[in-house]
Amino acid sequence: MATRTLRRRLRHGDVDGGRNEHMDESGLDALNEPLLGNYSYDEDHSEGYDHRSHEDIWDDKKKEQLHWTYLFSNLIAQWAQWLVNILLGSGSIIGRFLPLPSIIQNGQGNPICLSPLQEERLRYLRQRLEVPFDGSRVEHQDALKQLWRMAYPNQEIPPLKSELWKEMGWQGSDPSTDFRGGGFISLENLIFFANNYPDSFQMLLKKQEGKRAEWEYPFAVAGINISFMLIQMLDLQSGMPTSKAGARFLELLGEDEKAFDNLYCVAFRMLDAQWLAKRASYMEFNEVLTSTRAQLERELALEDTTSIKDLPAYNMLNQ
Repeated sequence: MATRTLRRRLRHGDVDGGRNEHMDESGLDALNEPLLGNYSYDEDHSEGYDHRSHEDIWDDKKKEQLHWTYLFSNLIAQWAQWLVNILLGSGSIIGRFLPLPSIIQNGQGNPICLSPLQEERLRYLRQRLEVPFDGSRVEHQDALKQLWRMAYPNQEIPPLKSELWKEMGWQGSDPSTDFRGGGFISLENLIFFANNYPDSFQMLLKKQEGKRAEWEYPFAVAGINISFMLIQMLDLQSGMPTSKAGARFLELLGEDEKAFDNLYCVAFRMLDAQWLAKRASYMEFNEVLTSTRAQLERELALEDTTSIKDLPAYNMLNQ
């Protein structure tokens, strides 16, 4: 209030209650400049005065506004994520009854939205991964016998422990000892390969293509290693994908519930092609498997890939 009164008096040249007739026009012009900042009139007329220019103060105010805008944006984003977690949480009533998509993030921080169909297929695939091979279970024994019938339809099925299993590429007379980390899904993958792509299956089983090494990779054991490699590459045992290949696979899973099994067949065919190209031998198997994984990751990264059948290497299965 004192400041406004002072300005009004100075503007009219009335400092002591009367008009100052000796105040020149230049003085009036100077006093008519706006008084910015927290100005308080005291004995020395200067304490608390902000001596910065109008532009500097305006820049500071702008920075302050941007700072608060940033804080509020972060707050809104956090609240939105919190609300999504409540709606889609496994224990949420709304999450149970509404077909809302799940939102997760990959390793690069990019959001991945899963449809209910993708969620269901991913859940089923992970259930398959949790099943170890158990040679004492009848259904697992029957699966081994089924694989033999597909591989050698004109031969009698050998006992579950027999040297004949080595012909298929098992390391010993008892196939159950070769599964290890592959689990029962690796046997399912071999059966799927034999059933859906029988020509390619037989070609790789019997090493019919190209100039082969004297010490070839064992077919069945190679298949188990491919299953294990894919599980790692696609981050299927983690809570969320941490790679571009894993994120892309989730998209493909929405188009094909057998995406993992089909990708397995592509990988097996690709591994054999790499093997021949490198003229590899048994001791170089891990190197070939690593290069196969790298090629798969490159093909999965292609933008126009909407299904496993779009992968360039898929064409090898039909040759």
